[in-house]
Amino acid sequence: MKPGGNAPEGRLHEKKHPSGVLVLNKPGGPTSTACLNRIKARFKLKKIGHAGTLDPMARGVLVVLLGQATKLAPYITEGFKTYWGVIRLGVRTDTYDTQGTVLEEKDWTGVSPDQVRKEIKSWESLKQQTVPPVSAAKHQGQAFHALVRAGQEVPCKTKEINIYQAAVLNIELPLVEFRTTCSAGTYVRSLAHSLGMRLGCCAALADLVREKSHPFSLDQAVDLDSLLEKRDLEEHLLSIPAALSHWTRISLDREQEKLVRNGRPVDARGFSGDAPRQPSRALLISMDGFALALAEARKQDGRWVWSIVRGLWT
Repeated sequence: MKPGGNAPEGRLHEKKHPSGVLVLNKPGGPTSTACLNRIKARFKLKKIGHAGTLDPMARGVLVVLLGQATKLAPYITEGFKTYWGVIRLGVRTDTYDTQGTVLEEKDWTGVSPDQVRKEIKSWESLKQQTVPPVSAAKHQGQAFHALVRAGQEVPCKTKEINIYQAAVLNIELPLVEFRTTCSAGTYVRSLAHSLGMRLGCCAALADLVREKSHPFSLDQAVDLDSLLEKRDLEEHLLSIPAALSHWTRISLDREQEKLVRNGRPVDARGFSGDAPRQPSRALLISMDGFALALAEARKQDGRWVWSIVRGLWT
C-alpha cells in the first residue's frame, strides 16, 4: 500500500445514475435549493445535494454533489471560502442585505475611506459574529427565517468564525468593494452589518460573489442556464478522486480492499510514534481506480491504521 498521487483518477458511475462533483456558477435570484431542483428535474437525478448554501442574492461557486458524492458533503463544506462583494453604507435592513426591508437610514457622509479600510481590515481579528435574523440557523428546531415570517422573536445567536484575509478593493462612498477569505459558515451579510455599526452609519450587503469554495474556484464553474442546455452532465462532472485531489491517496491491494469493504481498518504504513504525520486523512482507492472510502489515521492496539470514516462503495 503506497500513499501518493499515482492512483487512477477513478471512473464515474453509469450515466443513468451519475456520481461526482459539479461546480456550478449559481446565478443571483434563485435559492441554492431551487437551482438543485432544476438540475434534478432536467437530468432526472435521484440523489443530489450541495456543499455550502448561497443566499438568493449571491452568485458564484455552489458545489453540487451527485450520487455517491453526496456522502462527501461534511468534508467538502468545511473548506475555506473566498468572496468578492459590495457594501452600501447608510442603510440597515432586516436581512442585513439590500434585498431586505429597510429598517433605518443614516447619514454616511462623515465616514472617511481610511475609516472604512481600517474597520474592514479589523475583520481579521474577529472570532465570533452575530447570525442574521433572516437565515437558515435554527432555534428549537425552527429556522430563523420561519420565525420571522411567523412574527415571532428571533433569539440573538453568535457563532465562531475565522477571517483569514480582508481587504478593500475600491471605495466610491456610499459603496465599498471588498474581498475576504473566511472559514466555512461565515455570514458575509453579518460582516457588512457589523461594519455599519462600527462606523455609526449602518450598512448592508449590496452584492456578493463566492469566488472559491476550497478547493473549487469560479473558473471551474459552469453557468446554470448553459448546464441545463446540455444533453448530459458528464463533461462537467468531477469523479470523487478528482474532487478530493487535495487529499492524500492510498492505493489498496486486493486483500486490503476486502478489509475496507467490510468496514475493517488497514495498516497505515509510514506512521509511527505518538502522533501521525500530517495529513491524517486519506482517500482509499481500489486497484481498479474506484474511490472506496474516506479514512482517518488512528492508533489501534499500538499501531497506526487507516480507520474508515465514510464508506463510498455502496
